[in-house]
Formats: sequence, C-alpha cells, structure tokens
Amino acid sequence: MTLRIHGIPASRAIRPLWAATELGLDFEHVVTDYKGGGTRTPEFLTLNPNGHIPVVEDETSAGHLVVFESMACALYITRAHGQANGVDISCANLKEEGEALRWAFWSVTELEKDALTVLMHRMAMPETERKSDLAQAAEGRLRAPLKVLEGILSAQADQNHDYLCAARFTVADLCVASVAMWIKPAAALLDEFPLTAAWLKRCLDRPAHQAARKFGR
Repeated sequence: MTLRIHGIPASRAIRPLWAATELGLDFEHVVTDYKGGGTRTPEFLTLNPNGHIPVVEDETSAGHLVVFESMACALYITRAHGQANGVDISCANLKEEGEALRWAFWSVTELEKDALTVLMHRMAMPETERKSDLAQAAEGRLRAPLKVLEGILSAQADQNHDYLCAARFTVADLCVASVAMWIKPAAALLDEFPLTAAWLKRCLDRPAHQAARKFGR
C-alpha cells in the first residue's frame, strides 16, 4: 500500500480522509490522536516536526513523500491519485485547479478561525467553559465571508451548477465544506444564507464524507 494517512476524523485530518474516500483509494489509516501525546512522539515528529495531524505519506516514483497541512494533504491526494477526467473530485483543468487553490486558501484565511470559535463555544467545549460572547462576535465576523460564498453559489446556480467551480462536487467544495461545517452550531446564522446552507448539506450528506467520519471507530 503506497498511501498512508495519519490522524483522526474529528480533526482537520477529515480533509485527506474524505478526499481519499471520495476517490475510492486503497490507503492505510494510522489512527493518531492530537490528545495524549500521540503527535509528540519522536516517530511522529520525524514526519511533521510541527506535531500536528494530518500527515500523508506516499510512495511515489520520486521516492517517499511526506505532506502535512490539511488542505495541502487533500489537494495533493486528488492531484496525485485522482483523474483529470471531469468526473471525480480532482481538478479537470487549469481553471478548476486555480479555483481549488483559491478556495482552499480562502477557507483558511477567511473562515477557519471564526468557524472554529463557533464550534468550540457553541458545541464542542464543556458548557461551563463556553463563552457565548466569543461565539457571537465570531458569528458577526463570519457574515462577510458567508456573503461572498452565497454570492458565488448564486452565480453558479444561474448556470445550473450546484457546486463552487463546476457542475459536480470537486476538491474545492471539500476544502470549503470541511471548514464551513464548523459553523453548523450557529443554525440561525446559516439560515441567513440559504444557498450556502443547502450546498453545505449536499456536501456533508455525501456517502464518502459519512464513511470518512467513521474511520478509526
């Protein structure tokens, strides 16, 4: 087996796990939790000296390749193991590749910090540790990028496209949805952006996403 993915679904590792599952790849999932020191062992730190999951290892014609940073992992898997055929989630042409890169970086710079704050302070943290004022402020900031997303989806809908950069689900959608799903605890906020909410549901309801969430259980 040439492809190995380190991480757990309840982390940013869902991105490469989801991508590999969408492509139907045969890969090894190495269950590595960010809790309990699993990412701080000498063995793991040789793979990612930052001590974070996910990490992708791949045996290629150029030798043993190690990729970290979750968006890079997802983009790499689709580039290296998908087919540019306009059918699977991989980019079919330069236009789609440029848009996938754009959306991956956009998700990290415009959405992720505030989306994670919403997730933690609306759902993930123990109730006694949640701070509703932090969640509320994050939700306020998220309106601007969500308006951008809603506008793009509206333009796509005018072309009878249900996804961000094509008529089909691509890695661009995967990258954005893997961050936007953290906003789900703010249901009232998502209700303000119906196209985004419907698109997010389409993405997260995909069988490959549902299957990827179960890895390591």
